[in-house]
Amino acid sequence: MSMMAAFNLSSFNPGSFILLGIPGLEQFHLWIGIPFFIIYLVALAGNSVLLYLISKERSLHEPMFFFLSLLAATDLILSNTCPQEITFSGCLAQMFFLHYSFAVDSATLLAMAFDRYIAICFPLRYTTILTRQIITKIGMGVVSRSFCIILPCVFLLKRLPFCRTPIIPHTYCEHIGVAQLACADISINIWYGFAVPVMTVTSDLILIGTSYALILRAKALNTCGSHVCVILMFYAPAMFSVLTHRFGRTIPHSFHILVANLYVAIPPALNPIIYGAKTKQIREKIVPLFSLKGTGRGNR
Repeated sequence: MSMMAAFNLSSFNPGSFILLGIPGLEQFHLWIGIPFFIIYLVALAGNSVLLYLISKERSLHEPMFFFLSLLAATDLILSNTCPQEITFSGCLAQMFFLHYSFAVDSATLLAMAFDRYIAICFPLRYTTILTRQIITKIGMGVVSRSFCIILPCVFLLKRLPFCRTPIIPHTYCEHIGVAQLACADISINIWYGFAVPVMTVTSDLILIGTSYALILRAKALNTCGSHVCVILMFYAPAMFSVLTHRFGRTIPHSFHILVANLYVAIPPALNPIIYGAKTKQIREKIVPLFSLKGTGRGNR
């Protein structure tokens, strides 16, 4: 017991964490895991096909599809899972990439909304406004802004001494969940983890809403139905999860973890399906891709 106490008091950076999963539903983890695994496979296949099509088809080398490929690439990161036991460094890396990919997705959806606004409201000036140089700068801005926002979370966690049992009641490492295991004041972590992402996401949502309001004024919102579906599907569970950490004391922890898993799993799986079904250029390319594979097997 004294050895355990000494370990707990002296463990600045623990060797590893145990990811508990969904607390209170341990007996159902296998059954809950099956649909999530299927969703993961759909996300992996859908986003991989989307990236392959956009990279191979020259007709898809347009601004909107560049942003869509960025969304697909970050969705592949967002949907990746991790083992039950994870090292402290691995936990920090997973936390960084999960939060980073969410920030990139948010900024990418803003860039896509801007792209649709230019395409619909200024169709004749579209190619002169969104030049290759501008698209490259927007892409670099999306990546660098997300990196600068999330990187401090890593250092905010590394500075903390961890003296509690290294068990995280979650399915993955996330900033506040890990910080709550520390035996020091985590006020900075709480306020940074709440204020900065919320301010970033709120500003993205305001600008996205403004873009679609201007598109609606042009009476062309029906052409952006898929974008609106993706935005609602992405932000609703994410905002619920963030706000629950700060204010949702009465919400059952198991329900919070389930919702947190939804925004990690569902958007990456449904994004390629929605864009594949609603975007004519992708639909026209994806049908021959699979029919060619089917024909090839038939000829054998």
